[in-house]
Amino acid sequence: MGYQIILPSYIYGGVGCVEKVKEILDREGVKKSLVFTDKGIRQSGLLDLLLVQLDEVQVEYEIFDDLTAEPAYQDINELMEKVKCSSGDLIIAIGGGSVMDAAKLCCVLKDADYTVKDLLDDPSKARKQMKTVMIPTTCGTGSEATCNAIVAIPEEQSKKGIVSEAMIPDYVILDAQMIANLPKHIVASTGVDALAHAVECFTSKKATPFSDTYAMASAKLIFKNIREAYNHPDNMQAKSDMMLGAFYGGVAITGSGTTAVHALSYPLGGKYHIAHGVSNAILFAHVIEFNRDACEERLQLLCDAIAPELSGMSKYEKSQYVIDQIADIVKVTEIPADLKEFGVKREDLDFLVEAGSQQQRLLVNNRKNLNREDIRSIYEKVLK
Repeated sequence: MGYQIILPSYIYGGVGCVEKVKEILDREGVKKSLVFTDKGIRQSGLLDLLLVQLDEVQVEYEIFDDLTAEPAYQDINELMEKVKCSSGDLIIAIGGGSVMDAAKLCCVLKDADYTVKDLLDDPSKARKQMKTVMIPTTCGTGSEATCNAIVAIPEEQSKKGIVSEAMIPDYVILDAQMIANLPKHIVASTGVDALAHAVECFTSKKATPFSDTYAMASAKLIFKNIREAYNHPDNMQAKSDMMLGAFYGGVAITGSGTTAVHALSYPLGGKYHIAHGVSNAILFAHVIEFNRDACEERLQLLCDAIAPELSGMSKYEKSQYVIDQIADIVKVTEIPADLKEFGVKREDLDFLVEAGSQQQRLLVNNRKNLNREDIRSIYEKVLK
C-alpha cells in the first residue's frame, strides 16, 4: 500500500528569517496582505517584527487581531464577515495554533460558496482561495505544517478537526525571535503538545516511513530540549530546537495522524475550555501506558533514539522509560497532573466517555482499540 506526506512549498528557518517575508511578497507579486494575529502578539511587539518588513517594501496590509483562543466555528463565521469585505493577495498568520488555524480556514473560505459549517460536514469541499504564510510564535502546535484546523462545537461541548489538503500552508517561517520571550507556561503546554504529536504519530496505526522520519526527529529534539527551554528561558538554542521539533511533529501529522491522546483531550477543551496542550499533557502518559502492549516495539525504538545508553535494557524496560520520561516532563514543566483544578468532577465521567468515544477520526489511528470502559478507565486516572 502506498503512502504520502504533504509539505509546505517553502520553509525558512533561523533567527532573523522573518526578513524572508520580503522575498515572498516579491515572488507572489503581493500588493496587499491580510495579517492574522491576536492582541497578545500585537502588545508583545512580535507583530512589529513582521510589519517592519511589509513597510520596507511598501506593501499595504490589513490586520485582524481579535481572534479568540481555541475558536468555535461561530467565531470563524464572525471573522469571515469581516474578512469578506477586504481585498488582498496573501494571508500572513503570526501567532499560535488558534491564529494559524483561523488563517488556514480563511484561506479556503474567502469568497467561497460554502461555510465553515459545510466544511465540518464535508471537508472535501474546501478549495484554496488565497496563499498563506505561517509564522508560529509558540513551540508546539505544529499548525504551520498541517492541513488541519481545529474548531470548537459548543452545542456538542467538544472540538473537531477539519482536514483538507487545500489548507496546507504555502510558506512557513520558523524564526526563534518569535519565542524568545515566550512565557514558561506556554513553553510547557505547547511543547508537550508537540511531543504528543511526535509520539502519537510514531505509534499511530497509520504511521509510514515518511511520517516516522519526521516523528522521530521531532521526538529526539523535544525530549532533549523541553526541560532546558522551560528551566532556562535564555537558552535560545534549546528554544530553536523546540520550534524545529514542533514543525517536524506537524509534518508527521500530515503523514499519519494523532491518536487517543488527542481524541480524549477534545472534550476537555470543548466543555471545560482547558488549553489544548494542557489537556493533552494530563492524558499523555496514561494513554501511552494503556497502549503499551500494542506499541512496545515502537516505544523501544523511541527509547533507542533518545537514550542510546540504555541499549542493554529489555523491550519492556525501554517502553517504560519513554512513559516515565513523558510523566516526568509534565511534572518538571509544572502542568497539572489531574483535572480537579479545572472543575471536572467524577459525575462528568459519562459525558466524557460519550464525547471521547465520538472522536473516531483519531481513535481509528490508535493501535489498540478503546471501548467505552477503556476510555472511562483512562479518564478516571486523571479525576483524582
